[in-house]
Amino acid sequence: MTGPQWRSFVAAYLGWTLDAFDFFLLVMVVGHVAETFGTKIPAIALAITLTLAMRPVGALLFGILADRCGRRPALMASILLYAAVELLSAFAPTLGTFIALRAVFGIGMGGVWGVGASLAMESVPAGTRGLLSGILQEGYPAGYLLAALTYGLVYPHFGWRGMFVVGSLPAFLVVFIRMGVKESPVWTEGRARQGAGPRGAGMWATLRARWPLFLYMVALMAAFNGFSHGTQDLYPSAFLEKQRGLAPATVARIAVLYNLAAITGGILFGAISQRIGRRRAIAISALLAIPMIPVWVGSSSVAGLAVGAVLMQFFVQGAWGVVPAHLNELSPRALRGTFPGFAYQLGNFAASYIPRLQAVVAESRGGDYSFSLGWVVGIGAVVLAVVALAGPEARDADFTPGAADT
Repeated sequence: MTGPQWRSFVAAYLGWTLDAFDFFLLVMVVGHVAETFGTKIPAIALAITLTLAMRPVGALLFGILADRCGRRPALMASILLYAAVELLSAFAPTLGTFIALRAVFGIGMGGVWGVGASLAMESVPAGTRGLLSGILQEGYPAGYLLAALTYGLVYPHFGWRGMFVVGSLPAFLVVFIRMGVKESPVWTEGRARQGAGPRGAGMWATLRARWPLFLYMVALMAAFNGFSHGTQDLYPSAFLEKQRGLAPATVARIAVLYNLAAITGGILFGAISQRIGRRRAIAISALLAIPMIPVWVGSSSVAGLAVGAVLMQFFVQGAWGVVPAHLNELSPRALRGTFPGFAYQLGNFAASYIPRLQAVVAESRGGDYSFSLGWVVGIGAVVLAVVALAGPEARDADFTPGAADT
């Protein structure tokens, strides 16, 4: 790995980490935001749902920008958007304004993963993709970890609005990208060969030609997002704090532990996928999450809940660690800025109702979140394993501009 390769990878990693950090700040304070606006948790869960639902818009807009103008400017623009909206969210005067801002936040958030993953995977050597895919994807739980730490340190003194002010700091990452990161060499060489970046018509023509692959990738990412958001979005505030009555400091400590485990799992299974294949690594990790459900939501002690949460997120994010390499290897060369990110976020859209559905079911059962959390994860793990094994794989695909698509 050369210096420019490392800087490209670090930029993509930090963009995704801080993106997740801003998203999970809301997850940590769902109950407190509901109290501020005089409503119940399902209403705030709608804000999470809208964030997830708007991510395909960002993936498409910033993906097109990345394929036409380069990965760097698209990544910078998406980071600036989500950081600015995070700051505005801190000053939202009404519930309606807050929900609208979180929808716009989803546009910025949706652009980061696809653009950053293409920049990273196109910049690093093929033999390192599995390991670096795991590290890159685990920027997501790393952001969750930062959100948990911020909750423990900032919330007691400044409330949830103060946390959202802190969430605007990712805007400074743009300075590093602008000054220290080079454009993707694959995109640069491809543009030099063609004389211009891919046009919009080229994108739609490619989608029409490769629609079975695109639909498969959307279905795979719907399974992935239902699986992971079903374990994450309502777990700290609604389950641990509201149902189990744990103090915010205890919730923050448990969240720190399970996100450290998530990072470890993603890196491990990402590296394993370089040997056993992307599909098998995904399926094995997903299925190993099922035996963890009784400990995860059924433990009677704080220590038991912490152990269950650690084991659950180790395997949930273990499966996710394979995603950046797997999707980029499957995607058509000319549209790697748009294709994987758009498929990812459309899958996210398909699964975006999961947090609200879990909240509605739990409230209908007297606030029993353990029931809705457990069932969604159990079903989601099986679905993800089946979909992953049923699809194609292109491990170590050649990313050079002259290479044929798989």
